[in-house]
Amino acid sequence: MLFKLIILFTVIPIAELAILLKLNNYIGLPYTLLLVFLTGIIGATLAKSEGKGIIKRIKFEGSQGKMPGDELINGLCVLIGGAFLLTPGLLTDIAGFSLVIPFTRFAIKSFIKKQLKQMIQEGNFSIYYRK
Repeated sequence: MLFKLIILFTVIPIAELAILLKLNNYIGLPYTLLLVFLTGIIGATLAKSEGKGIIKRIKFEGSQGKMPGDELINGLCVLIGGAFLLTPGLLTDIAGFSLVIPFTRFAIKSFIKKQLKQMIQEGNFSIYYRK
């Protein structure tokens, strides 16, 4: 786990910086900064609108007496994707957009559900419910 955190907080930012510097050489500093700024604005707006829709669907499913499991996973994906989109860099923007856009989020959500199911079956995941 520690190794994964080291990679997350050191290797990825260095790779992002290298990509942005290379992009700066091709299109120039103003366009590189504009690209970073626009992806942040568009990503935040998209994440906000998707998040509002998810919250509305969670409330609706809850009022129907259903457990909103799929929508909770959607909400988690949009939350993480929004954080990625606010982080400057092209790799994080690609990951963020893929988590926020519903079409690509569906495949990721299926993978997450499969992993959670496997963890539950193996006994590596426990669910605690309190009233």
